[in-house]
Amino acid sequence: MRHSSHPGEAFLLPAIESTQPFDGRERHRRRFVAGGVTAYVLIQAQVNAARVASDIRALDGVESADDVSGPYDVIVRASARNMDELGQLVVAKIQGVEGITRTLTCPVVEL
Repeated sequence: MRHSSHPGEAFLLPAIESTQPFDGRERHRRRFVAGGVTAYVLIQAQVNAARVASDIRALDGVESADDVSGPYDVIVRASARNMDELGQLVVAKIQGVEGITRTLTCPVVEL
């Protein structure tokens, strides 16, 4: 996600700060820091997608996690400082949530 209109200026990454729960979901405020990548992570779960989404929402680096219908059960929007950290977030944290059977990570690109 780029928030600069001038070539050569830094890309900005939303850093997420949790606030009080709102309608059963945690509301987030965004502040922006230089650099970073954002991705959508599509998740298939064995059972209880709502619980899986709730558990993922609590992880640092996760902007949102929603249970959905279709071939995937949960869609996550996550951000990290670089691709290595994004990979660590997906492999070490998101895939560690009980009930997840498969993930597909789709980095956001600016065309």
